[in-house]
Amino acid sequence: MRIDTKVVHGKGKTVDPLSRAISPPIHTAAVFSFKSAEHGARLFTGEEEGYIYTRLGNPTLKILEEKMALLEDGEAAATFASGMAAISTTILALCNSGDNIIASSPIYGGTFALLSKLIPKWGIDVRWAKASEFGKEIEEQQLIDEKTKLILVETPANPTLDLVDLEEIANLSSKKNIPVAVDQTFATFYFQKPFKFGTDISIYSATKFIGGHSDSIGGIVVSNKELIKKIKDETLVDLGGVMSPFNAFLFLRGLETLAVRMDRHYANAKKIVQYLEEHPKIEKVFYPYLESNPQYNLAKKQMSGGSGLLSFIINGGREKGKKFLNNLNLMIVAVSLGAVSTLIEHPASMTHSTYSPEELEKAGIPEGLIRISVGIENIEDLIEDMDQSLNKTFS
Repeated sequence: MRIDTKVVHGKGKTVDPLSRAISPPIHTAAVFSFKSAEHGARLFTGEEEGYIYTRLGNPTLKILEEKMALLEDGEAAATFASGMAAISTTILALCNSGDNIIASSPIYGGTFALLSKLIPKWGIDVRWAKASEFGKEIEEQQLIDEKTKLILVETPANPTLDLVDLEEIANLSSKKNIPVAVDQTFATFYFQKPFKFGTDISIYSATKFIGGHSDSIGGIVVSNKELIKKIKDETLVDLGGVMSPFNAFLFLRGLETLAVRMDRHYANAKKIVQYLEEHPKIEKVFYPYLESNPQYNLAKKQMSGGSGLLSFIINGGREKGKKFLNNLNLMIVAVSLGAVSTLIEHPASMTHSTYSPEELEKAGIPEGLIRISVGIENIEDLIEDMDQSLNKTFS
C-alpha cells in the first residue's frame, strides 16, 4: 500500500475484531484483571503478553504504536505524554551520568531548555554543532568520544528550517556505534524517512501534524524492537510519562487525514513563500524547498516535500514584526504548529525565549525572525491577510 492508504488502514482494514466498529476502541481502564494468580505472575515476568496496568501498556496505545512503527518503517514504537517526555525519556534510557550527547543547533526551545539546563544537572554533557554543518563541526571539533551515547538532531530545524545531512551523520555515527535520533516533528514520515539514510530513532511531538487539530498532547518514539524495549522497560515505566488512551485515539484519528492535510500544508506554504520572496518589505525567507536555499539539493535528496513550516525576516526587525503580527485578522498568533489553522509567532520572544540574546545569535536565530505554521485554509485568504497586515505595518 502507498503511504496515503497506510495512514488510513495501517496494515489492513481498521475494524475492531470484537465489535466490528470501524473506529478503534478507547480502553480507559487503568487496571486489567488476571485469569488467575499464575496468569498474573506470567505477565509480570514477561513470559506471556498481556495487560496489567496502563502505565505498563494499554490496547489503545498499542494500536497507535503499531501504526506509527509501520508508517515510519520502524520495528516498534513507544508513546508518551508529550514530545518533551519522548525526548527526555529517550535520553535517560541511553545515557548515564558522565556520558555525553551531541545535539544540532538551532533546536526547539523546549528541547534547548532540557539540554542546556536540566540534562547537565544529571551529569550528562551536551555538545552542540550547527545543523547545516553538523558532520563537519563534529569532526573538526572532535566532539565524539568514548562517552558519546546519543546524537540528537532536528531536521528541518526549528525555527530556521536548517537541514542536517542524515546520510552523512548516519555514516559518521555508525563507525562509533552511536545511535542517531531524529526529531521528525516538522517533516513527519510523510515527507522524510530517516531510517532510509541509516538513522536509528525517530521522535515526534504528536501534538503537531500527527494530531493536526491542536487538541491533544503526546509524543512518539519509533526505532528497532531492542531500543524501544530498553526505552519502555528501563525508563518510561519508571518515569511514568505515558500517553492517555483518549489522546491515543485522537492521534489515530488524526493519522487518517494526515496525507491530505500534509499535501495542503505543503501547497499553501509554497505559495506563501513565493509571495514573501517577492515582497519588498521582506528581508529573507527560510524554507527547505526554496531554490535560493543553499541546502535546496539536500532538501530534495532527503525530503519528498517542504512541509508546512516557513520563517522570514521582516524589514524593521522585532518592532515591525510585532506590528505585523498584531495587524493580522485571519492568521492566529500562537505557538505550536501542524494545526489545520495557520499559526504565526515570534520565536525570539515565544518558542525560543529559553535562549539568551547571545544564544539566539550563536544559534542563528535573528531577533526579527517570524515563523509560520501554514494551515489548510484557502491560500488566497491567507495571502490577503498577510498583504493587508504588511500594508498597515509599513503605512
